[in-house]
Amino acid sequence: MRFLSCIFLLLFFLNSTAQNNVLRSNTQNVVALHAKPKLVVGIVIDQMRYDYLTRFYSKFGSDGFKRLINKGFNCKNNHYNYVPTYTGPGHASIFTGTSPKNHGIIANYWYDKFEKEKVYCAGDSNVLAVGSDAKAERMSPHRMKTTTFADENRLHTQMRGKTIGISIKDRGAILPAGHSANAAYWFRGKEEGNFITSTYYMNTLPKWVTDFNASNTAESYLREWNTLYDINTYTESGNDLNAFEKGFKGKENATFPYDLAKLKEDNSGFDIIKATPFGNSIVADFAIKAIDAEQLGKDNITDVLTISFSSPDYIGHNFGVNSKEIEDTYIRLDKDLERLFKVLDTKVGVGAYTLFLTADHGAVEVPAYLQSVKIPAGYFNKNEFNKKLNAFLIKEFTASDLIENISNDQIFLNKSRLKELNLSLENVKSTIVNEVINYKHIDKVYSSQTMQNASFSSGIEVLLQNGYNQKRSGDIIFVKDPAVISYSRTGSTHGSGSTFDTHVPLLFYGNGIKKGSTLLKTEITDIAPTISALLGTSFPNGTTGTVLDFVID
Repeated sequence: MRFLSCIFLLLFFLNSTAQNNVLRSNTQNVVALHAKPKLVVGIVIDQMRYDYLTRFYSKFGSDGFKRLINKGFNCKNNHYNYVPTYTGPGHASIFTGTSPKNHGIIANYWYDKFEKEKVYCAGDSNVLAVGSDAKAERMSPHRMKTTTFADENRLHTQMRGKTIGISIKDRGAILPAGHSANAAYWFRGKEEGNFITSTYYMNTLPKWVTDFNASNTAESYLREWNTLYDINTYTESGNDLNAFEKGFKGKENATFPYDLAKLKEDNSGFDIIKATPFGNSIVADFAIKAIDAEQLGKDNITDVLTISFSSPDYIGHNFGVNSKEIEDTYIRLDKDLERLFKVLDTKVGVGAYTLFLTADHGAVEVPAYLQSVKIPAGYFNKNEFNKKLNAFLIKEFTASDLIENISNDQIFLNKSRLKELNLSLENVKSTIVNEVINYKHIDKVYSSQTMQNASFSSGIEVLLQNGYNQKRSGDIIFVKDPAVISYSRTGSTHGSGSTFDTHVPLLFYGNGIKKGSTLLKTEITDIAPTISALLGTSFPNGTTGTVLDFVID
């Protein structure tokens, strides 16, 4: 009997232990399920092609780009799903999870067909600059029609989670941070060299920002820009002296080294810093200061920090994607990322933050260079195009002023003039479509009616539809031939639906992120819903992207 009692007690003990282990395991799972990063860091590199990761890989250190590639998740086949591929739409799409069709940022500047004037994506005459008297710095996100994941995090946390946006460019700071951000800061160059904001966010700069501006950090970057390593080791880029680069005013050749202090006066003062790798460095400096001063990631309520490194765009436009200057820029940016990551490790904690890195668009090889190596490319003359089309319309309809504006590869018709002349809008549109398709360097032409009514499933047409906003876009859209740009014969640009513009990096790292990579196609609009899913918040209210569940651990 005593033996049976002992057996019963042993079985009871083992069963209780097993139940406790299950309960403990389940409790641990619940904790893991609801554990959120203390800080989400969204990094955008302006004009970064995907192949910069692979071209310059051997030049990177172990703790910058390589940390994200080797210890995070690399989406190798990540693309923009719309055109035009510009800075404003890119930043808006990354953080809203949708395309210009819905968020309304159809370009950096566009023609407002109701106000009959050109408008800027972040311009707002109802606010004033803070930290500068410049009238050109009156900025807010009011033209963006949808929320960002940072907005949704603010709502989810009853506004207790902070959001700070930082960039050289105003639009690179403002659009990612969203409508409800605590602050967005951008760099005012010219004669000032300070980080500023607008009354949309606050009426005076915080002390830490004024202290940073007073620290002469900007002045310290007016130094010589030479290659970080021996220029002869920069074998991943073209010759330093070539015919495909602009360079700086006041220097005869676009070749290293560049004396920035000497060139400052001929190149808009402190603006010259923007067009060098030191623009990335000062953004990293300011972001590091913000992490500490704003106590980001210091409690269990998730904060959001958005950082846009704009200088690669200025440098790419100036020197081209195959330049020694671009290679040096990414080698130096890798080191700026490394010191930023180490600060996040120390101030927020290893494993306590989630970070992603992507780009707002890529860029084309300089067409003149492509032509020199027998690859089809060219230049589109907008003035000749406009003159030819207007002359055709005068001849066809014996009337002038039928076009109000041509911009961003879109034609806006003068509706009141058409009505006055009793001309059919649809007839004029179809006539223009049939005419323009015959012009040199034009690949495709579509009317707004086609964009609104047709249902495309593949090709450039899908990208055009995703970039077409019925209320803001033009009456006719045209597409230029691949590698044909409206630009000077030196330097690179972007804006097309070709893969050199749409294919950009997408790297995830940190809390809640798996280690790995994929060649499955992902789209830029997938980032915001993925971060929202990780945080357990509502998706941005215009989201059309898909959660990348294979990224989340």
